[in-house]
Amino acid sequence: MITGIQGTRLRRAAAVAVTTGAMLATGALTVAPAQAASAPSIAAKGGYVMNNATGKSLYTKAADTRRSTGSTTKIMTALVVLKQSNLNMDSKVTIQKAYSDYIVDNNYASNAKLIVGDKVTVRQLLYGLMLPSGCDAAYALADKFGSGSTRAARVKSFIGKMNTTAKNLGLKNTHFDSFDGIGKGANYSTPRDLTKLASAAMKNSTFRTVVKTKKYTAKTTTKTGGTRTMKPWENTNPLLSSYSGAIGVKTGSGPEAKYCLVFAATRNGKTVIGTVLASTGPEARKADATKLLNYGFTR
Repeated sequence: MITGIQGTRLRRAAAVAVTTGAMLATGALTVAPAQAASAPSIAAKGGYVMNNATGKSLYTKAADTRRSTGSTTKIMTALVVLKQSNLNMDSKVTIQKAYSDYIVDNNYASNAKLIVGDKVTVRQLLYGLMLPSGCDAAYALADKFGSGSTRAARVKSFIGKMNTTAKNLGLKNTHFDSFDGIGKGANYSTPRDLTKLASAAMKNSTFRTVVKTKKYTAKTTTKTGGTRTMKPWENTNPLLSSYSGAIGVKTGSGPEAKYCLVFAATRNGKTVIGTVLASTGPEARKADATKLLNYGFTR
């Protein structure tokens, strides 16, 4: 008969042996290594995500393949305006018939419904550019901030500034031939370049304020000096309403561009920024960006 300390030790050993045997039988002792979240599959033909603070790449899919950008071009339009020296955001621009005609000539392109003859501030034009994606607002800004004695010369000058800015930012796979993305065959960028462009633009406090705004109501000055309250401009970026922490940036679409979205969100002090180009539809574009943001925050 086994008693005392020796018995206790034997009973413990037996218990350990039984438990170990059970664990081996069930595989409970097999410890799987910690797995990082696998990279998501997206409908878009191209995608890129990076840590905005460090510039570290977090996801790539054809990240350096040149594609049509649609209205994501307007990120550069806004940045060129905001980089003007001695910029007066409250200076007024008179809306010309040419801007309205341009919308009609381009099959009623997305617009801010600006009224010919109204005086609109630069600040308001930036909201009209980035929220409803107004091609009329883009034209007005290009005409205002380009140089030259004719409207055509000023627009050409402005597009030149867009390309110079792209070069200065090191965007080697980016070129613009329009102020709004309605290009003539030479308006292109890549997911990586557009993400870097957006990151640069987000350093500007006015840009950050504009692109995270869900709705904006402009009060313009009419020909007769009265005040016109415009119908509210609503941001086309669906993530602002559906993704916690979303802070921008810009949608884009078109026959060639398909569905694009440059996106950014901040959670727990970390900002993830990225781009999807040539997705298959509005919902797919939103789903792609959501997947990539979720993935980016796990990296």
